[in-house]
Amino acid sequence: QVQLVESGGGLVKAGGSLRLSCAASGSILRVNDMGWYRQAPGKQRELVAGITSGGSTNYADSVKGRFSISRDNAKNTVYLQMNSLKPEDTAVYYCNAQVVDASFPPRRDSYWGKGTQVTVSS
Repeated sequence: QVQLVESGGGLVKAGGSLRLSCAASGSILRVNDMGWYRQAPGKQRELVAGITSGGSTNYADSVKGRFSISRDNAKNTVYLQMNSLKPEDTAVYYCNAQVVDASFPPRRDSYWGKGTQVTVSS
């Protein structure tokens, strides 16, 4: 079994910062791409930022220049540094990881965390 556990959400004023963390644990052989998604009330879940195992990154246009994604491969952990937060960033943020597990034969699957609430007040 593989689990993703997010932390770091909360309430912050516009212009403030938050740092989200997501750790993958369990029977893991390798973690490939990792990413952060968000879902605001009444809206579809959208990609915020992604990062490959080699460190290549991509961002949604709405967060470029404000958010930064990084990872620690030794800890199977991905981070999202969010600066200059805006009220429109308010959403539940979900971590996603493409994991090859340690079963025999190994299986590749996509895993999601339960989400962490980020609320930005104006």
